[in-house]
Amino acid sequence: MSATTAPAVALNVTENAATEIKKFIASEEGLPETAGLRVRVVPGGCSGFQYSLNIEENSREGDFILDERGIRMFVDMFSAQYLNGVEIDYVTGVMGSGFTFKNPNATGSCGCGS
Repeated sequence: MSATTAPAVALNVTENAATEIKKFIASEEGLPETAGLRVRVVPGGCSGFQYSLNIEENSREGDFILDERGIRMFVDMFSAQYLNGVEIDYVTGVMGSGFTFKNPNATGSCGCGS
């Protein structure tokens, strides 16, 4: 598949998020060199979709494979349309810490934490 036939997808990972992702990947034992972070959109949450992050050993056919701040990321074709331009951050606050997603394409949001 050439780059001209598939839409491009770009994810932005902040330095804080990159640090936490690298810690998480390093804590997983026995991962092959082909391993990466699967970033996807799945049905659920109060807005109809929620973001999902998982460590996977290999990419799948049709995935976009991105490298951002030294992190290999896999994005499937369905999720790519919703994730283009999204910024992944890691924040710590009084309510706890975790990954946040800032989507410039979102038409609305909700306050339930998803």
